[in-house]
Amino acid sequence: MARRDAGMVTSEYAMGIVAAVAFAVVLYKVVTSGAVSAELQGIVKQALDARM
Repeated sequence: MARRDAGMVTSEYAMGIVAAVAFAVVLYKVVTSGAVSAELQGIVKQALDARM
């Protein structure tokens, strides 16, 4: 008898959440690092100072 696999089990949900949180932490660290933060601030300042 074939068993249907209708979705993820609890352990798969837990691993997915852990992976998503880990990715969010890495992304946060990259965005808040000095070089990236300065570059983003420069882009925003340039966009706000732009004259049409």
